[in-house]
Amino acid sequence: MQPGSRIAVVGAGLGGVAAAALLQKAGFQVDVYEQAPAFSRVGAGIHMGPNVLKIFRRIGIEDALVAIASKPDFWFSRDGETGEYLSRIPLGEHALRTYGAHYLTVHRGDLHALQVSALQPGTLHFDKRLASIEEDGSGVDLAFADGSRARADIVVGADGINSRIRETLLGDEKPNYSGWVGHRALLDKDALRRTGLDFEACVKWWTHDRHMMVYDTTADGHEYYYVTGVPHPAWDFDGAFAPSSREEMREAFVGYHPVVQALIEATTEVTKWPLLNRNPLPLWSRGRLVLLGDACHPMKPHMAQGAAMAIEDGAMLARCLSETGLSDHSTAFRLYEANRRERASRVQAVSNANTWLRTQEDPAWVFGYDIFEVPLRSESGVAA
Repeated sequence: MQPGSRIAVVGAGLGGVAAAALLQKAGFQVDVYEQAPAFSRVGAGIHMGPNVLKIFRRIGIEDALVAIASKPDFWFSRDGETGEYLSRIPLGEHALRTYGAHYLTVHRGDLHALQVSALQPGTLHFDKRLASIEEDGSGVDLAFADGSRARADIVVGADGINSRIRETLLGDEKPNYSGWVGHRALLDKDALRRTGLDFEACVKWWTHDRHMMVYDTTADGHEYYYVTGVPHPAWDFDGAFAPSSREEMREAFVGYHPVVQALIEATTEVTKWPLLNRNPLPLWSRGRLVLLGDACHPMKPHMAQGAAMAIEDGAMLARCLSETGLSDHSTAFRLYEANRRERASRVQAVSNANTWLRTQEDPAWVFGYDIFEVPLRSESGVAA
């Protein structure tokens, strides 16, 4: 471990790694501290829109990601019972031509591995569960559960919805349970094709109070993934998720279209996860500590933009710190919040409402956004 690193990023998720990679490219000394002992190809699928691919272009992983990911031609929304198309949102070449980058769906683990590969060697430190953090006039001391310590000029809290950095800023408060769970499962698409049914590359099946989002996670189309949103009266399980079952899925989606029933019958292992959120925060930073992603503005996953907002946060934070330098980090943090709060809050609201792309709409305000090209607003919200 390199002592005296200038910036410490706590949490090596998608947002934290993006922030660290961009800050390193900008010339800052950055170390990332991750509580997990290692990373493996676990997790689930994820959408990455053109707004994020433009950031990956700066990091240097866009081409590698495009090569391994699925590039759906459309986002389809369909009535869960009748199969009627509610919307056909063009992606594919249209996204590349209109928004300036691809729209991809990919396995989260594959994406994360590419992101980690962009970090400078030796700057990602595993098994570093934050035990305490103390700020003084000249820096921040971090103590980890393994007995090690680190010191930094500023600390970026990218440590998720249960963020220790957030607790330091705002006190201990549990996230809100939304009343919904998400089921997750990976399927063999080749086996599904033998049913004779059509399994589209990116489709969301809707009824009034639940849905199932289904998509490819690899370029070759062999791996198919679904994630749901289903009402659940209370989260009464320990841990981040619980096992579910094919029987529970049948009950949750009774009356749904034959394609959805085929997905359920092909399910061999499925888990369910509580969908959590928080009220908008009164502040995003204080002193030498700053938050991003789920530590700052967690949202339901219904817009497929939660990770994207964390990555955008990391890019904007790097942009603002590059403008001011670490010696004026307080100005950088105010600029960062001024340039992120409105967009992140809007996405959070739409995502929580679960209306995104259900009907034919123009997604350009999300997909066409280029975080490196938009004029920086001043701390007062006026374009600088």
